[in-house]
Order: sequence, then structure tokens, then C-alpha cells
Amino acid sequence: GTSEEVAPPVQQCFMVPKKEINVVSDMAKWKRSQAYADYMGFILTLNEGVRGKKLTCEYKISEPVEKLVALLNTLDRWIDETPPVDQPSRFGNKAFRTWYAKLDQEAEKLVSAVIPKHLADAAPEVAVYLKESVGNSTRIDYGTGHEAAFAAFLCCLCKIGVLRVDDQMAIVFKVFNRYLEVMRKLQKTYRMEPAGSQGVWGLDDFQFLPFIWGSSQLIDHPSLEPRHFVDEKVVNENHKDFMFLECILFITEMKTGPFAEHSNQLWNISAVPSWSKVNQGLIRMYKAECLEKFPVIQHFKFGSLLPIQPVTS
Repeated sequence: GTSEEVAPPVQQCFMVPKKEINVVSDMAKWKRSQAYADYMGFILTLNEGVRGKKLTCEYKISEPVEKLVALLNTLDRWIDETPPVDQPSRFGNKAFRTWYAKLDQEAEKLVSAVIPKHLADAAPEVAVYLKESVGNSTRIDYGTGHEAAFAAFLCCLCKIGVLRVDDQMAIVFKVFNRYLEVMRKLQKTYRMEPAGSQGVWGLDDFQFLPFIWGSSQLIDHPSLEPRHFVDEKVVNENHKDFMFLECILFITEMKTGPFAEHSNQLWNISAVPSWSKVNQGLIRMYKAECLEKFPVIQHFKFGSLLPIQPVTS
């Protein structure tokens, strides 16, 4: 269709034939799209929602949130049922393909268990984002584009009304945090390659969003400053409360050598005076380094829920 077409109201149009779920071919069109506006709006809304809050604080857990955690628990269980195989190369264990084939087959059913019956028509489209969110089965790699697909999956569930405004904290602390745990287990178990990693010059080989939301959690913290996250003792004592520190802990488990050498960008961030400045800087960096980089976003899918049409409002 022409770019002038307005996306039909979400309620009327869920079932998008597979061939119409398109990918990015034109970066300028992507940045002007309804999908980009909705996706960024979603990220920023959650960023505000978790500001100054600990992972361990009290928040409402709705039934859809519980169902999403159950879905992620299923993916976790499948990892246990699909041990890595013996192979000559150390990275990219081929057992991941077996694990992924199961998800590919079951994704629609898994999504259907999360959404109410009257929205069943949305399952095929929403399931596409779930399948995209766990890594690439050909290359056996995982990166920020896959993470973005999971955020898009959650964004779609908000757009069809399965997740609601008062689920904000649970979306990040319960669902996204569980997703991170499962992805870390995948990365470790199948020794997945980082997709499109810039190595020492990138923020992190695998994730970006928990650094954004995690820095928001730490805004106005009475004692923890950005300089503290490179202190092992601080990380060990506080990682259960803050996503950002949980990410740092995972990096130090996975990498050897001085932190300043293997994670130069993060080391530089530790010199920023306040968490709100860190948070703003990371949002800018996310747009520039992830959402506006063709290799990352070329696989992003569009349909009726996240349309490529230009923003109308």
C-alpha cells in the first residue's frame, strides 16, 4: 500500500496474512512510522513507571502477567529438556535449533493461552514477535534486535488491551526480568554469539533495555551513585533490587579481565554524575545505536498492531 494509507483501528484488524508482516527497508520510513512512535512511547512509559522503584517492592500482579511468567517458565523448562550437544566449535551449540524449533511450533498456542478468547485472532500476529525475541536459529546468535522484539511483543499485548496501565511495574519487574533470566540461560547453555555486537565499544553484548529501565530505578537513590556500579561489593549487595546491577553482575560472570577493558562504554558511564543523566544518555544511545542502526532493525516486523504507516497523530 501507499504510505498515505492510515492504519485501520487495532480492534478491527488482527489477522495479518504472514506475507504482509514486512521488515524495515527504509530507515527514514521506520523513524516516521506509527510502529516507531508506539514502540518508543512504550519504552519511555515503562521508564517513568519504574523510576525510583526496587525490583523487590510491592506492585500489582494481574492474571495476564502471571500467564506471561508461566509462558517464560515453559521456555526455561525446554532449555532443561534440550541439553547442549557435543560439537567441535565452542560457540553456537546446535541444540539451540532443536529448542527453537519447539518454540516455532508452539508459539501461537503459548500466546493463545495468555490472551482472552475474544482476542484469539491476534495470536498469530503477536506470536511473530515472541518467536523473534529469543535469537536467530540459523546463526545461533542473540542481540538487542531480539530484545526489541520482546518489548514489541509486550507492546502489542498492551495495544490489544491484555496488559494495562497499572501493569507497568509488573511488565518490567516480573515479565521482562523473567525474560532476561531465560535469555541469560539460553546464552550460557548454548553459548550464543552476540548478534551485531560492537565488542568493547558497545554497551553490552546482549541487552540494552535493562540498562535504561535499571538506571531509572536508581534515580534519586539516597546512596548509590553511578560510580558505585563498578564496585563488586556494591553490586553483590544490591543486584537483587536493581536491574542495572543484575546486568553488571552477569557481565562480570561472563567476561574476564579488567572491567574498563571488556566494558569500556559502561566504565565511561560510571563517571556520569547522576542517574538521571545516565538514563537520558542511554535513551539517546538506544535510539542511535539500536533503533536507528539498519543491521539491528532490519528484521523488525510490521503488521496491524505495529504499522509501518507514518504517524497520524
